[in-house]
Amino acid sequence: MSYRIHLVEDDANLNVILSTYLSREGWQVSSFFTGAEALQAIGLEPHLWILDIMLPDINGYHLLQEIKNSSPHIPVIFISARDANIDRVVGLELGSDDYLAKPFLPRELIIRVGKILARVETTPAASRDIPPYTVYLQSRTVTWDQGAIELTAREFDLLVYLLNHVGQALTREQILLHIWGQDYYGSDRVVDDLVRRLRRKMPCLRIETLYSYGYRMVQI
Repeated sequence: MSYRIHLVEDDANLNVILSTYLSREGWQVSSFFTGAEALQAIGLEPHLWILDIMLPDINGYHLLQEIKNSSPHIPVIFISARDANIDRVVGLELGSDDYLAKPFLPRELIIRVGKILARVETTPAASRDIPPYTVYLQSRTVTWDQGAIELTAREFDLLVYLLNHVGQALTREQILLHIWGQDYYGSDRVVDDLVRRLRRKMPCLRIETLYSYGYRMVQI
């Protein structure tokens, strides 16, 4: 699984060093140098935040509160060069999951990140990655590098249903029953229309048409 990590560190050199170490582990790293930049990315819901307290524009404590208010399930590691005892206590009180006092070895951060992500893997997924898309299950939203994708309720239900059955051939009747329910009376061709709309909005999805049968999603 390719985890997504948001790193907030205003020191350019340290930001590059930490991003490099994290990327070498196979993790997708998005780095930010200001609190304002990080605030704009809160809704993207990474698997983990690494957050410096001393930022040039926004207090790190405030940013932590905003992250936890939006996504309380997402873990946060605090890093700081200030008084370790005070920052550790305040950070934990605000919901941080770990704390590192500067200076620290990048390898120590990697170890701590790995342990937290191992816990994340055992909890129900809050999002699903199907590059270039990220599907947020709780908020029922989809994003990619060009922004958010607006899906109707049934389009989103179809997307999740296909994701949960990657590689499996699904009949039109199975899809119809799952999306519309047993009380639907009408042609199963509404499934074709729904698939067509989903393909149009998410052109990178690989949804195969099975002639006279149904559909199958294959891994991107």
